[in-house]
Amino acid sequence: MMGIYTQFTKSFSQVAGRSMTFILAIASIIVWLATGPLFDFSDTWQLVINTATTIVTFIMVFIIQNTQNRDTEAIQVKLDELIRVTKKAQNSLLDIEDLEEDEIDALKEKYIKIAKSAINESLKNKESGKDTI
Repeated sequence: MMGIYTQFTKSFSQVAGRSMTFILAIASIIVWLATGPLFDFSDTWQLVINTATTIVTFIMVFIIQNTQNRDTEAIQVKLDELIRVTKKAQNSLLDIEDLEEDEIDALKEKYIKIAKSAINESLKNKESGKDTI
């Protein structure tokens, strides 16, 4: 069942992301607007667009979330592999996405300090003529 859902969301997101789909959506709105005088801008006429947009929005929330989750997971696996094969990398970073928020924040602060230190060192080297970058 998951394979069918995954295949559906992949296909649907590819179709939904095309420029022609956007043009079709705009054309639908224009047609709906043009039919307004024909239906005397009635409540039913308004209900048609409200219902259609609600249904599309509801479905798209799940499609977008599924696509984003899949993409994020794939990127995470790729990053994990890069960390794993890099000799000086800290393998403890491989699964940090599973840590608690405060643990991730602590790691982030550690790496901010390392980055600031590296920038300061680079500036010192540049001033002394030992530019290593």
